[in-house]
Amino acid sequence: MKVFVWLLLCVIWGTTWIFIKIGLDDLPPITFASARFVLAVAILLPIIYFQRLPWPNSITEWRLIALTGILQFSVNYSTVFWAEQYITSGLAAVLQAMITVFGLGLAWIFLPNERITKQKIAAVLIGIAGVAVIFYDQLRVESILAFAGSVAIVAGSFAAAQASILVKAKGGGIHPASLLTGQMLCGLPILLTYVFIAEGGPLVHNWSARAVFSVLYLTIAGTIAAFWLYYWLLARIESTKAMMISLVTPLIAVLVGNIFLGETMPPHTIFGGVLILTAIALIVLRKRVSPIVLNEEAGEKKVA
Repeated sequence: MKVFVWLLLCVIWGTTWIFIKIGLDDLPPITFASARFVLAVAILLPIIYFQRLPWPNSITEWRLIALTGILQFSVNYSTVFWAEQYITSGLAAVLQAMITVFGLGLAWIFLPNERITKQKIAAVLIGIAGVAVIFYDQLRVESILAFAGSVAIVAGSFAAAQASILVKAKGGGIHPASLLTGQMLCGLPILLTYVFIAEGGPLVHNWSARAVFSVLYLTIAGTIAAFWLYYWLLARIESTKAMMISLVTPLIAVLVGNIFLGETMPPHTIFGGVLILTAIALIVLRKRVSPIVLNEEAGEKKVA
């Protein structure tokens, strides 16, 4: 079941890129991002109420939710959407893949049971190399704003990794739907403030049919289903395994763009894909070896 959910998340988040690209043709970036989260909250709140799902009721839980909500939805999403005005989507994908690097280090600090190993380091580096190979022709910084955008995405990647690690370390007792809803409620004020100050408010833009459909897909699949499943999965597997999803989504996005938008897929994409799959094999599909301990009283070895 966990492997199925992991693969499903790769597909969902891999396909969101095409809808983001479509929606940005008609809507400014932060308005577009905010719309999906506002609609997601409007859908999730009745579900939580009528299904009687547990709602966070302690100050400690709400502090965690507020912090991770700002990191995940205010900082990460705003930096990505803002930066893509000045850098290529390929460079953004490579920099966003830094989530796995930050996650590896942060897990070592906040999660005592998840230690850095040579195998994990090799897998993360191979995976990032694979993403870089796929988009190598887009890895360029052409202006000061492009450099600022690159720095912003790296900062957003750190924020996203920190949010996931904190949820893994301290949010295991919070229901995924309540956690997600609370995070968006805490993260939205910053985004909406920017929308009204810098983008003129949501009503002044062209809400075309394809823009609305993009928002609906990103809300239902890319936000509600994806984050609900992600938080469920994060509680059950190592954080490094969960965050390796960010290495697979660019590959799926390229494949989807080739199939549905007729975008070119040069040969080096295959090589990059092989590198990414190698990284996944090292981390996600590796078998855990049960440690052997010695039963001194019985004088026998047994599996721990």
